[in-house]
Amino acid sequence: MAAPPTVAELLDGHVTLDVECFDRLYVNAYIPTLQTPGGVVYFLHDHRGHPIPSPALFRPMGEAFRAAVAAFAGANDIPLIRFKPRQRKLDVVRPYLDAAEASGVVAIGVDQEVQRVTMGTDLRRDPATGCPHYSFRKVDRRVTVFYFYIADAEWGPCFIKICAYFPYPAKLWANGHEWAKRQLHKRGIDYVALANGFASVEDPRALHRLCRALSPRKLQALFDRWITVIPQPLTAEDRAAGYDWELSMNQIEFSKTLVLDRPARARAFFEHVISDNVGLGRPSEVELVFSRRVQKNTPGLFRTRVVTEGVDPRISIYYKGSRVKEYLKEGRAIRIETVINNPTDIGCKRRICHLGTLGAICRDVNRRILSVQRVVSAPSLSTSLFERVALPDGRAGHRTVALRYGDPRPMALMAALTLCLHHVAGFTNKSLRPLVATLLGTTYTSSQMSYDLWRLKGKGLIERIAETHTYVLTPDGARAATFYTKTFRSIVDPLFAAIAPDAGPRPDPDLRRALRIIDHTITRQAQEVRIAA
Repeated sequence: MAAPPTVAELLDGHVTLDVECFDRLYVNAYIPTLQTPGGVVYFLHDHRGHPIPSPALFRPMGEAFRAAVAAFAGANDIPLIRFKPRQRKLDVVRPYLDAAEASGVVAIGVDQEVQRVTMGTDLRRDPATGCPHYSFRKVDRRVTVFYFYIADAEWGPCFIKICAYFPYPAKLWANGHEWAKRQLHKRGIDYVALANGFASVEDPRALHRLCRALSPRKLQALFDRWITVIPQPLTAEDRAAGYDWELSMNQIEFSKTLVLDRPARARAFFEHVISDNVGLGRPSEVELVFSRRVQKNTPGLFRTRVVTEGVDPRISIYYKGSRVKEYLKEGRAIRIETVINNPTDIGCKRRICHLGTLGAICRDVNRRILSVQRVVSAPSLSTSLFERVALPDGRAGHRTVALRYGDPRPMALMAALTLCLHHVAGFTNKSLRPLVATLLGTTYTSSQMSYDLWRLKGKGLIERIAETHTYVLTPDGARAATFYTKTFRSIVDPLFAAIAPDAGPRPDPDLRRALRIIDHTITRQAQEVRIAA
């Protein structure tokens, strides 16, 4: 029976389109000078001129904003939709977005949501004058929010959400794939859509350049274009005095989509991936995928979630508040999405100007996930490479001790290296030694680790990053580590377990018969050439 194809064989030569692009972009809009109690007092007292900076001043400001929204909807014949609990908002307004023939606000949604707002607390009175003094702090309250759903010529469907209570936190939602579609249309480049993505495109290189060109400046321009159209809670005088909006990243999705020539190949890909990568959510693996250190006090649940029943296959890997999703898209494309809910999780600042940095990090994560899946599913090793690793040789001008297949220490070393297959930052003596010691189950010193690193380097399995004490696996090293670990666990261990004296009461008779034939053949051959046992 022919061996099933590997992940590399399923992908190589069968990917008709490879797209890397920002997907959903959900950013915060806030007024920086109103985020602190001192800033609130200054705004009410010094800027607005109220002698007493009281929280009672928030109410008329909120009422004026609500009245302005109602007047805007009436004057422009825009439907005002009150959302019901647990209602999927985008599904409700989708008909309005699809029917839009020109750019504009197509609907306004109204809902009650929990928001972080400023409240007045701790009323104190001046003992001499009796004048009240208020303290301000941020609290969570259920308040009114307005969703302004927009059909934009550059971005397609998007919305701006503004809270109706001080300091009026807002959010902008847009989609990078929708932006890319409209840029292709403007340039006269034909494409076939694949839900939230592309099934095919006339000029893939042009699409690649467009996806790379999506910048923070374009997202900022989208917000600036519409925030001046819709009603705002602050006046033009307030904005002229510096009380204006700034953007920061809230939830950013960056995806890699591989469209295959046949749907059957996409399904076969996931059959391999699900069986070989259920351990990717372990802390040690997550640390390597995200290139971030995971400690005992690191918050979050580190796990791999695999869903295969009733839906398209899906794998999710979690790290703090972020995750990587891999799933089958419309039965014919492989989608890998890195979803960052908190940019600081991966060492990136929140301001929108750092969107490009975040995209580069997400792009590396998506590629590392796919690279490790290619290697893990293909443990085959050429004879020459196996001999170089398993036997002594004279590479690099000196005799290198063998890394014998089956010896406990080399096997533990190789197993530890499989956790580092996709570690873009590499590994050190200090980071690799605890993994080897745990797998070996005995004392394993730093000097032993240094010796094993020397052996690996002499075999060409690792290489040292210049001017550092950090090593990375070479392609041969990745193949050798995976071959040693996967074949031993999947083949050798089960075989020896089957012929062990304490094996189960009903072992496979065909397997026992085959192993006895091998044993008799090797024994007879040894006797014929007069080799002692």
